[in-house]
Amino acid sequence: MLEAEKLITSTLEVCMRVFTDAEGRSWTADTRAEDSTDYKGRYHLVLEGEGDIQVELTDVRWNSERSARRTIKSMSLVELRRRLGSAIGRGIVSD
Repeated sequence: MLEAEKLITSTLEVCMRVFTDAEGRSWTADTRAEDSTDYKGRYHLVLEGEGDIQVELTDVRWNSERSARRTIKSMSLVELRRRLGSAIGRGIVSD
């Protein structure tokens, strides 16, 4: 495992990926569920940075928490940085 990233897993099977961007800032990749009875695409990717910076990537969706966790766990550092850079470029970063 790279030094710039690590996997955090609790007993509740919550899976978050901690990684650093190109400037060395720490970010956490996680998933969030929308309050909906429709299971299709209910979970989406959330990136949280230092200082309460949050990026909700609602275009990256999964049908189940299990598939979301599995995908986040298997994402490369390059992929996480690319998605973060794309979100920042689109201006969807909120603090």
